[in-house]
Amino acid sequence: MEEMNQVPKIIQWIDIGDRRKALITTCILTALTIGLGVYLSQPKVFQSDSLLSYQQQMVNAGRMLPDDNSKLKDIVSTLTQIVTSRSSLEKIINDEKLFEKERKQLPMEDVIEEMRSQISIEPSKNGDTFRVVYTGSDPVKVVRVANALAARFIEENLKYREERASETSAYTEEELEMAKKMLDGKEAVMRDYKLKFYNEMPDQRETNMSRLIALQTHNQSRQESTQNLERTRALLRDQVATRRELLEIKESSLVAVASDSSRVLSKKQKKEQLLAELQALELRYKEQHPKIVSLKNKIVKLEQSSEDESEGELATTQAADNPEERGDKTLMDLQLQIKDIDYSIEKILKEKEEVEVLIKQYEGWVAAAPIREAEWSALTREYAELKRHYDFLVGQNLQAGSALNLERKQRGSQFKIEDTAQQPVKPVKPDFLKIMGVALLLGCGAGVAGALFLQKMDTSFRFPEELETAFPFEVLCTIPHLPLKPEIDRQRIKTVIGIVIFSTWTLAIAAALVIFWKQGRIIV
Repeated sequence: MEEMNQVPKIIQWIDIGDRRKALITTCILTALTIGLGVYLSQPKVFQSDSLLSYQQQMVNAGRMLPDDNSKLKDIVSTLTQIVTSRSSLEKIINDEKLFEKERKQLPMEDVIEEMRSQISIEPSKNGDTFRVVYTGSDPVKVVRVANALAARFIEENLKYREERASETSAYTEEELEMAKKMLDGKEAVMRDYKLKFYNEMPDQRETNMSRLIALQTHNQSRQESTQNLERTRALLRDQVATRRELLEIKESSLVAVASDSSRVLSKKQKKEQLLAELQALELRYKEQHPKIVSLKNKIVKLEQSSEDESEGELATTQAADNPEERGDKTLMDLQLQIKDIDYSIEKILKEKEEVEVLIKQYEGWVAAAPIREAEWSALTREYAELKRHYDFLVGQNLQAGSALNLERKQRGSQFKIEDTAQQPVKPVKPDFLKIMGVALLLGCGAGVAGALFLQKMDTSFRFPEELETAFPFEVLCTIPHLPLKPEIDRQRIKTVIGIVIFSTWTLAIAAALVIFWKQGRIIV
């Protein structure tokens, strides 16, 4: 094309278009005819969609359901699998009488797969909304199926949430019952162990230590009291011995006088003296005491004997009896104190033995406390975890029951139809304007390409500049083509025939467009 560079491009294009206008027009009309045929041959596909929103539950029953904190995408994905399941789609196909021809020729599995390919779920990028879209050839059935799918979403969501709430409630009840049995068994073992070793338990150690210290202090004080009483008893015995020695010395000097005086005393006086001594002894001793019994016997004998015999016997008895029986009150008081001290010492020793038994018992309890503490720790090691797990399950069970009641009353999170599906007027496929536009572009492109190809194959010269470029001669003048009359007639006939053909073709295409548009086969 270098030889054409000397000619303006616009002139070249006009020349090519003028000479190849028939080819370009033919390509354009052919492309439009083919495009119209393609559009009419394709089945009309209508689309209808329903807008749904996801409403969170108004009542907060706690985190009881697995999808409470889930994203809308996850919830919709789960429900989509349920809604597009075989049983769900088969029910919709039978109810709406879809794919009647396909069901006669194909198995139900293939029909369901075909319907799945016509369903699409489109979650929104922002907000808790999504669209349920269904495409089909019948606009009436398309809108019914879209609304049916939206209703299935709501129904399956309620059913799914109630089933999940029921499963959660049943599971928590089973786990709670199992945890309760384990906890009761553990508490029974702990209770038996604590009752068996109550005084040896670590929490009783301080009490046992305090009681042990108190018993040891008490035992020490009783020991000191015993020592003091023993020293006092020794002193009293020394005093008794000293007193007896003095009485023995007096006895030797007063035997004769006592003998004479005893003879002089009358029976009545002797009896009064013995009664006085008896009264003094009864104040200190019991009636079974030997001294009291002896004095009573003497009084009885004195009453039975004669006055003379009783005087002689009484004098002899007083001369041979112990000094304490002669009526020495000091000696009697000392001996009574000694006996009181002996009784107190005996009582203290008996009490001391009892205290020592208690001390040994408390010492054993205190010594066993570390062992019991280790055994108790091993025994209660799992109890805290069991109790915490049980308390957790109690709370979960209450929440699960509330969630189940909430779902049964349909007050939980649920889907709501914000915009119901409407009957489509325009099909989504095929697009008339798009197909015809593409056909027009392809026709124009094919015509231009054909014209350029023929121009490339043409070796004739159309402009003087082409000659000057091709040959080293200067063009002095150019003679235009002067056709003869037969050539002019033939050219006119060709032109008329071409105009008629192209006009008829164009009118046919335009008439077809109008007719098909009125018939509803073309929808813009």
